[in-house]
Amino acid sequence: MSAARTPAPTTARRELGAFLRSRRDRLRPDAVGLPDAPGRRTPGLRRSEVARLAGISTSWYTWLEQGRVRTSEQVLRSVARALRLNAVEAAHVLSFVEESAPPSWAPSWASPNLLTLVRTMDPHPAVVLDPHWDLIAWNAGYAALLTDPARLRPKERNLLWLVFRWPPARSLLMDWEQDARALLGQFRARAARSPQDPRFAELVGEVLTDPHAARWYEQRETAGYQPAVRRFHHPVAGRLRLRYVKLAAVEEPGHHFLTYLPDDPATEEAVRMLTATS
Repeated sequence: MSAARTPAPTTARRELGAFLRSRRDRLRPDAVGLPDAPGRRTPGLRRSEVARLAGISTSWYTWLEQGRVRTSEQVLRSVARALRLNAVEAAHVLSFVEESAPPSWAPSWASPNLLTLVRTMDPHPAVVLDPHWDLIAWNAGYAALLTDPARLRPKERNLLWLVFRWPPARSLLMDWEQDARALLGQFRARAARSPQDPRFAELVGEVLTDPHAARWYEQRETAGYQPAVRRFHHPVAGRLRLRYVKLAAVEEPGHHFLTYLPDDPATEEAVRMLTATS
């Protein structure tokens, strides 16, 4: 193997091991060409079976699930193939390659360029998110569509908090369960790479008070960002179809620019009316 065994598991390695174990438990033997013998006590694959499919030793795979080794990208790719992970799940696993740790988080403030961009997007809702998805800049369109973040406590100005802990979100987002589940999967993948970060831990603790979030988080679901049309039922503007667009800020690593663009003429008109009357 490409790295030496280390006896003390870290939080990140334990998270990776738990994720691999959850995917091993759900994979049926017949899905990988193995016999599903009667009386089999293991719900999914055995560790030895995953190790054989991945071309590594059973001991090494066991240590990997126990969080006792750091290993190479090559080994993790082999394990991902053996577990039949989809593209998002495989990317999540590869994010734990310790030699490829993400850069340190940038401070939570927006540059003049991002502030100008947010303002010029009016009346279309726009916001800047920091690496924890805290809202650090927004325009009048965003405040009119959801709520003015300035009215919230500083620690509540967060995209994940708004979706799970701000009560109007469930009636505002017409597909709340689908949207919230995807958002939590994206956040989990991000937070798992920084297990010692107190802000991530604080947000997870807040969100997991919601029973839906707690169940999805326990299932270790992960997701990648996908452009999508979000459907809103706004108390003033009525039904809206908005394209969810997210762009990375190259000059400020970890920050993202997020905007909602009308998907049809009726929504375009409603958004302009909403901002004009707010």
